Amino acid sequence: MTASTLSPQIPFRYRNVDSPTGVTRETARRLAQQLGVDETQAIHLALHQLAIQLLPQYEQDDGPLTAAQVRQIKKSAPTAKKRSVRSSLFDTEAA
Repeated sequence: MTASTLSPQIPFRYRNVDSPTGVTRETARRLAQQLGVDETQAIHLALHQLAIQLLPQYEQDDGPLTAAQVRQIKKSAPTAKKRSVRSSLFDTEAA
C-alpha cells in the first residue's frame, strides 16, 4: 500500500492487562471519564502528549551562520562602552 492509498483508520486493540506498552479497555474508560472525553479522544490526547515529548517541536534551521552573517551581525549590533567590573563598582558618578 502506498502512502496515498493508506486508510485513514487503523485497528486498535486493547491489552488484556495494563503494561508499559498498553492499557486495558477499563483503564481507557477510567482515563476518558477522568478527562471528560470519550475513549477515542483520550487516545488522541495521549498520542498528542507523546508527540510533544518525543518529536521536535520546531523546524530544522539552516545550520551554523556563515562568516558573512556573523560579520553582518557584529556590524549591526550596538557597541557598548567597555568598562571593567571594578570601575563600575567604584564609579562615584553612578552613585
